[in-house]
Amino acid sequence: MGRARGERSATSPVPIPEPPLGERLAAARERKGVDLYRAERDTKIRVKYLAALERGDFRDLPGSVYTKGFLRNYALYLGLDPEDVLRQWRREWGESLTEAIVVVPRSLEAPRPPLTIGRGTILAVLLAVGVIVFIGYLGAQLLRFSQPPSVSVTQPLTAVTEVDASATTYTLRGTANAGSTVAIDTPGRETIRVSAGADGRWSADVELRRGRNQFDVMATDPDTGKTTTTPARVYITVPFAGDTAPTLTLESPADGATFENGAIPVQGRAANAVSVTVSAAYLGPAAGAPAGGGDATVPPAPKPKTVDVAGDGAFSVPVELGSGRWTLTITARSAQDQTTTLERKVTVSYAGVNVVVELNGAKATLKVWVDGKIDARTGAAGKTFADGKTLTFTGKKSVEVRTSNASVTNVTVNGTDLGPLDSSPDPGTWLIKPPDAPRRTDRT
Repeated sequence: MGRARGERSATSPVPIPEPPLGERLAAARERKGVDLYRAERDTKIRVKYLAALERGDFRDLPGSVYTKGFLRNYALYLGLDPEDVLRQWRREWGESLTEAIVVVPRSLEAPRPPLTIGRGTILAVLLAVGVIVFIGYLGAQLLRFSQPPSVSVTQPLTAVTEVDASATTYTLRGTANAGSTVAIDTPGRETIRVSAGADGRWSADVELRRGRNQFDVMATDPDTGKTTTTPARVYITVPFAGDTAPTLTLESPADGATFENGAIPVQGRAANAVSVTVSAAYLGPAAGAPAGGGDATVPPAPKPKTVDVAGDGAFSVPVELGSGRWTLTITARSAQDQTTTLERKVTVSYAGVNVVVELNGAKATLKVWVDGKIDARTGAAGKTFADGKTLTFTGKKSVEVRTSNASVTNVTVNGTDLGPLDSSPDPGTWLIKPPDAPRRTDRT
């Protein structure tokens, strides 16, 4: 019997319906054993787009161009034929899909590896920190060794201070480098030394005398040995009463001292004094010498010399004396004409020849030989000195002086003032060799 039209043969296979594309993709992913987040990391396609593909919700995708790209890449990832996947997509959605405004999706960046700090990194950091600290320490030490310590005085507040007339001591305070040695110098007195504390502070009690007291403060680093370049100077004045006489102390000469030349340094300090005057009186020849010191005449006494007293009370008066025994009288005078006087006995016993050359009235060019040799101060070509210049030459036997102007060149020989070498201003050379009088020579 024939089959009715339209009836299927009992042996014809029944076609299996094709699953939707989304289900096909989801099934393939599940067979691969990955979830959507793993698929996102592997394909670099955002998970929201992969989920839309598996739902078949293609309108959530950024246009057909990107949809095709996503399908092709996802099919390859899932082991499906990309062309077959694209054909099914066209069958289900057709080519009439409305193109959306293309928004380029940002590709996923590969996740940054986590920051790991190993033992090597820690050691490297510690080494770097140690090097920096060591370099800083070396820099600090170099700076310390290259610079002298600093010092300052905080009490008194000003560099010049006047205290009550009854004050006999004062406490100086200040700052310096921690651990440094602070030295306080006062002319004519012993140096006071104290140490600066860990905070750099120091203090010292100093003696005050009537008049102006000068204190020079310096610091020394005990490790480097460097000392402050410029001292911090303080003046503290203890006022005198109006009727107070000056105080006078002598540092030179010592009473009874003997000198081998006549240049006697009279030095000391005077408080409440404005000037000091030194005069000399001849007592007679030195012991063992004939009357007149070996000469026919007694050496003349020099004229009294007066000098002003410095702000710190110091004074210095050079006195030229001839051979013999002398009495020096030193008188300090105050502004109220009060005086204080001291005496010193000295003996001058010349060894060799001592010549003091003084230019008086004009400049002159001098050339001097001492014991036949050119003196370095004048040189072989001679040297021009200003009016008022005084030079002292000491030899064993002789001094020879050449001058461009004899009338202004005054000489004192072994303490005896002989006046100018000649009355005329002509140049010339004179040989001075005691006990003979100076005589002119042809030396040039």
